[in-house]
Amino acid sequence: MFQRLSAESFARLVEQAIAGLPDEYARLLDAVAVVVEDEPPPGVLNDLDIEDGEELLGLYHGLSLNDESFFRTGGQAPAQISLYRGPILRQCDTEEGMMQEIADTLVHELGHHVGLDDDEMPY
Repeated sequence: MFQRLSAESFARLVEQAIAGLPDEYARLLDAVAVVVEDEPPPGVLNDLDIEDGEELLGLYHGLSLNDESFFRTGGQAPAQISLYRGPILRQCDTEEGMMQEIADTLVHELGHHVGLDDDEMPY
């Protein structure tokens, strides 16, 4: 149903999902850029061993807060979360479901920002 949702409409849903996050997660986004990409790059799928039929909804890029250090040399790209529009659209049948998936993906990727591994996530 939503596979034809425009990039602009999707961006509005992302903004709404961010606005609806609990404060403890929203505060973490102050130091993390959120970008929307249409699809995950093939190299990323290969690097993460994502198999055909599996979808990657988002990805955290950067050092976790546990790995950042005052003594680390500069030149590191700022932390970023990529949300992948195509996979999220394919996973959701309703706008409510899409906003929930976006919020869940953001929280998951913020978990990586604070240093959690996939098996340590709360869901």
